[in-house]
Amino acid sequence: MPETLDDLMTAVEISQPGPPDVLRSTTRPRPKPGPGDILLRVAAAGVNGPDIKQRQGHYPPPKGASDLPGLEVAGTVVARGEGVEGWKEGDTICALANGGGYAEYCCVPAGQCLPVPKGLGMVEAAALPETFFTVWNNVAMRAALLEGESFLVHGGAGGIGNAAIQVAKALGARVFATASSPDKCAVCRRLGADRAINYRSEDFVEVVRAETPGGVNVILDMIGGDYVQRNIKALAVDGRLVHIAFDKGAAVEVNLMPVMLKRLTLTGSTLRPRSSDFKTEVARQLRARIWPLIETGTIKPLIHATFPLAQAADAHRLMESGAHVGKIVLTV
Repeated sequence: MPETLDDLMTAVEISQPGPPDVLRSTTRPRPKPGPGDILLRVAAAGVNGPDIKQRQGHYPPPKGASDLPGLEVAGTVVARGEGVEGWKEGDTICALANGGGYAEYCCVPAGQCLPVPKGLGMVEAAALPETFFTVWNNVAMRAALLEGESFLVHGGAGGIGNAAIQVAKALGARVFATASSPDKCAVCRRLGADRAINYRSEDFVEVVRAETPGGVNVILDMIGGDYVQRNIKALAVDGRLVHIAFDKGAAVEVNLMPVMLKRLTLTGSTLRPRSSDFKTEVARQLRARIWPLIETGTIKPLIHATFPLAQAADAHRLMESGAHVGKIVLTV
């Protein structure tokens, strides 16, 4: 028989833009799945950089999306909207949400759902969608990283960095990663980085230029600011620089001469505003190329800490401290 669902649910909302303390528990009406949507009973929700930006007032949700934070969830299908095929009530799945993950229930487009990989629990599964959708979109699809090329990711010890190291390695690249301490560099190496660079004691530009023929082919950057010109210097001829965030600032002055001389491509993207059709295609590619590697243990999500949903503010404080290695996940 169909499960009886409560009309109300517990959630965490952003009461106003500001520091972590603006996150507060609230009671909301349970969302109802529209055509093509799946309603999940959420077991776990990943915490990501866009959640921090949204809480600060810098990353508003797109039109029609929930105002609640939370872009990746894992849980159990409890209802389906009209036209949903391939999933049924009781399936355990993880999903890229358009918002609303910090709650007991979350509606997600069916095409943005993936099965919980064999051998993984809900917490580990909730750590996958936002990071792996982002990395695959930017590294494999946008930058077209090829086997035998070299790749550099900044912030290798974070959630995106962890995923990027493993995806780039799976694509057959030589992988460089920057991190802020010897311990974090060791984590990068365990995940598959061929060379981990402690940016507090080494210059990543000098390292990659010394250890590659002319620089790296692809850089995934979340720093921006003064890193932009340094990234350009670190790229090889026909290199590709992909921006997905800008912790040190978005407005920069760039010397275009090396861009022209080395025929560089400077690009970037944001995932949340993209269409559901696009995200469905990313999901399809992940299921074909990456999910089998997760199920064999070749690629593994790294969990730093979990917090109960009601302690979302503490999870945000930890993320903003930079002390984490891997993912932070809320349990519902």
